[in-house]
Amino acid sequence: MAAYSVSVLAKKAVYLLFWDGGQMKLPHFIAIAGFVCAMFAICIPHLSALGIWLGFSTVFSLAYIVIALVLSLKDGIKSPARDYTVPGTPTSKIFTTIGASANLVFAYNTGMLPEIQATIRQPVVKNMMKALYFQFTVGVLPLYLVTFAGYWAYGSSTETYLLNNVKGPIWVKAVANITAFLQSVIALHIFASPMYEYLDTKHGIKGSALAFKNLSFRVLVRGGYMTLNTFVSALLPFLGDFMSLTGAISTFPLTFILANHMFLEANENKLTSIQKLWHWINIWFFAIMSAAATIAALRLIALDSKTYHVFADL
Repeated sequence: MAAYSVSVLAKKAVYLLFWDGGQMKLPHFIAIAGFVCAMFAICIPHLSALGIWLGFSTVFSLAYIVIALVLSLKDGIKSPARDYTVPGTPTSKIFTTIGASANLVFAYNTGMLPEIQATIRQPVVKNMMKALYFQFTVGVLPLYLVTFAGYWAYGSSTETYLLNNVKGPIWVKAVANITAFLQSVIALHIFASPMYEYLDTKHGIKGSALAFKNLSFRVLVRGGYMTLNTFVSALLPFLGDFMSLTGAISTFPLTFILANHMFLEANENKLTSIQKLWHWINIWFFAIMSAAATIAALRLIALDSKTYHVFADL
């Protein structure tokens, strides 16, 4: 969902850079993004077929990060004093902060691909841990640099999509937006691939990817899945709220609660009382966070559903 929203915002930003006539609205860009993502999903039959596309994804990511970081720093140096206070009432600040925490764990829960790749060779656990350590240290550093540089440069008025704030040559901003769009298409396919693989296995899809049965299955199933997602996204365009809800009801429990509980079950007789207490604290803390974030996300969805009409042009 995060990748999908980025692809839509990037495409709309490119359009506004060159053709600011207001003819095309957000639902149009959502439809185009859905079509491109569906075509990519149909053309890439399985995760291992991504091959060189993973290299392109890395190049696209670096291009966006470098351009966004440089332009933000340049603007920040030249900008007057910024307002860094968080707007809203005390109650709204609390709900927004809790909802944002769920949004963050959903958006930054990107260790799946390194985990999958690390299981290819032995020793699996050691390689997987190396991949995850790299992902959540060196891997997230550029993302944090862009986040903090953007907030420093523009203050609390920073838009959700940073490239909407930056100033600079049009062609440079266009390159950044195009790379963000292309990378998000690849990223969306990576995260949707486990579901695609499951459906292929369940329905006995084997053999040549170009066989009529296999190709038609991908067109119907993957195309149908993306069509449904595209329609819902256009109908209810405030995707950030649904990202918070997804993080609250899935990422918090799967990443923090289930992992700690499974570790306790597997090593119950090997852990000291302090170690057991630590894992139970994690379980209960993130269970409370999950419940609070769910309430916060539902509140945000209810408020935004009153503010924005269906198929709104945000």
